[in-house]
Amino acid sequence: MLLKKISRISTVITLATVLGVSATVVHAADKVLKIQTSANASHFTLGFMKEKWIPLLEKMTNGTLAVDFLPLEAVVPRRETPEAVSIGVLDGDFTAVSYFAGIDPAYALMGDLIAGYDSADQIQTFCTRGGGKEMLQKIHDEHFPGVKVIGCGAYAREAFVSTVPIYGVDDMKGLKIRSPEGLASDVFRRAGATPVSLPASETYGALEKGVIEAADNSAYANNDANGMNKIAKFPIFPGIHSTPILQLTLNDQVWEGLTESEQITLTIWFEAAFNDMRRAVDLIDRKLVARDKAAGVLTIIDWKQEERDKLRTIAKEAWKAFAASSDLANETYETHVKFMKEAGLL
Repeated sequence: MLLKKISRISTVITLATVLGVSATVVHAADKVLKIQTSANASHFTLGFMKEKWIPLLEKMTNGTLAVDFLPLEAVVPRRETPEAVSIGVLDGDFTAVSYFAGIDPAYALMGDLIAGYDSADQIQTFCTRGGGKEMLQKIHDEHFPGVKVIGCGAYAREAFVSTVPIYGVDDMKGLKIRSPEGLASDVFRRAGATPVSLPASETYGALEKGVIEAADNSAYANNDANGMNKIAKFPIFPGIHSTPILQLTLNDQVWEGLTESEQITLTIWFEAAFNDMRRAVDLIDRKLVARDKAAGVLTIIDWKQEERDKLRTIAKEAWKAFAASSDLANETYETHVKFMKEAGLL
């Protein structure tokens, strides 16, 4: 089975290489790391990294190291990036962790503790200072040996796009909502909705055709760039549920092939880039919301606190249920809770 997967993935990457699949410019650096992302080519976040931080890495390493960020599913399906990294098909990935929830519920809890955090800043602190990065490494070590976690974090609370007005938990009942598999789907199901698993690339068409009424689908800026707000006239902002964690990983052998200076630089570069991107996305989100409110083209909904609390109460039950599903899931849950208590969030 593994050999078949390797063969299939290897064929895909060979074709991608021949076709020159890439989201970034041609690099002159000594080493260029091919890293698949979970962003569409039109995402604000991918453009932001391409324009500012990817060129800066080359300068920081005096031209010895560069990264080439590939858009969603450019080489392998979104759920297969850890396997592709572990066997060396990809040099690395910059991907939403919750995509791997079907492998172990620990990935669901690690990837997005639905309705658990109030801001992306809190999650960034969890990753870098609260044991999150180390816990993610432990999960990968169990399922995908050969994957090295460089860093993790969240850049925005998702705005939630909808073709119908949703003012509270009760309005979710019966709605078909695009959601990643795992914890997010469980929370929506507990709230009375019908979760539908779709890749981000299919969300627009599904909304347009009425296959779904709403979607867990990225930051307001990304939804604006992708045209989501043209067809989903009732976005919820600030978001109510999801602050997904993304990971930057490398294949272990690729990591070991870097000099110590390059390893340190890459790690610091990622944290600095992610912090900058988070602030940039928040600023862009707020500017776009102000623009759309002034234009009156959208009905932007901000849930009352009591409705947010209702959803969090539902989510807590889902956290506990997922924590009981595996030893790693329970350890991930405990890692979150420990940090949240220390930070005064619980």
